[in-house]
Amino acid sequence: MDWKLSRRSWLHAAGFGSLLSGVAVWGRAVTGQNLEVPHEGHASHHGHVLGTVGRVAPTACSPLTYLRSWNFSHLPPLERAKFYRETARADGTTLREYEIYAVDREIEIAPGVSFPAWTYNGQVPGPTIRATEGDRLRVRFLNQGSHPHTIHFHGWHPPEMDGSLPEHEVLPGESFTYEFDAEPAGLHLYHCHSVPLKRHIHKGLYGTFIVDPRGGRPPADEMVMMMNGFDTNFDNDNEVYAVNTVANAYMVEPIKVTVGRPVRIYLVNITEFDLINSFHLHGMFFDAYRPGTRTEPSDHTDTITLCQGERAILETTFRYTGDFMFHAHQSEFAELGWMGLFRAEAPRDET
Repeated sequence: MDWKLSRRSWLHAAGFGSLLSGVAVWGRAVTGQNLEVPHEGHASHHGHVLGTVGRVAPTACSPLTYLRSWNFSHLPPLERAKFYRETARADGTTLREYEIYAVDREIEIAPGVSFPAWTYNGQVPGPTIRATEGDRLRVRFLNQGSHPHTIHFHGWHPPEMDGSLPEHEVLPGESFTYEFDAEPAGLHLYHCHSVPLKRHIHKGLYGTFIVDPRGGRPPADEMVMMMNGFDTNFDNDNEVYAVNTVANAYMVEPIKVTVGRPVRIYLVNITEFDLINSFHLHGMFFDAYRPGTRTEPSDHTDTITLCQGERAILETTFRYTGDFMFHAHQSEFAELGWMGLFRAEAPRDET
């Protein structure tokens, strides 16, 4: 039989259902039959369902855990001490020491869909690194993967700490220590800069790097969102899109927020093979700070568009209880996994 699946048909067959049921699409692609799909309550409409079917296997750093975790805060204290330590310095700043390693690992990016990733510390995105402006960062990088890798940090640092040139590559089994001061204040990222660059980034070697201003920012419910995509058949075209790796993760488990409490989103675009990605929030607007280096917002909007490597801090406050959808405003991205919900709840009565 001579047939070829489009990227959308392949995904539906693997368990996606954002446009049509996977059964129906697979039936047309392979047999030419148009199979009927039963309605299933509010999850479907004329055979359409919203999001993926089922759940991914539990992980130590699930999308909900990753969302509000930095400096390995999701780990128990003794385990955390293996990867992160901080020491007060005489000038009032902090020495922050990290253990970051690269390792090849299969990850689940949608129910039943695995991806052969290259990871930092076994997760995609890698651990969020967070410091205050002027802190000293010391990052020991061990390459346990099968290819040469580096860590390239956005921000100020000496050229020998750039992780971008052939002489900066860390070979499998070897290590290198990056050390520099955290500056400027803002939202940054880190990623592997080995060649071919598009493959090392796309395979999962990236993470968020937050530098808080001295004195901090106003209190808020803070969360990290990295917009990413996955080329599952390695044809330089993404088949799965997500925020924080797992397609439709926040449709399955909505992000809980509180009405009246400020929300701050650290939004990073690391999508490969597409020129832009975007974030659209239903039912409300937000202030956008690009890339968080200034104290005045650049936009007051409900949609923001970012090229690869661009970042923005989004700030808003929910006025009403209920579910508020967010997604990429490229419809195809949303249909292939980049969609979620905020669940705004009333403040708890503390009396």
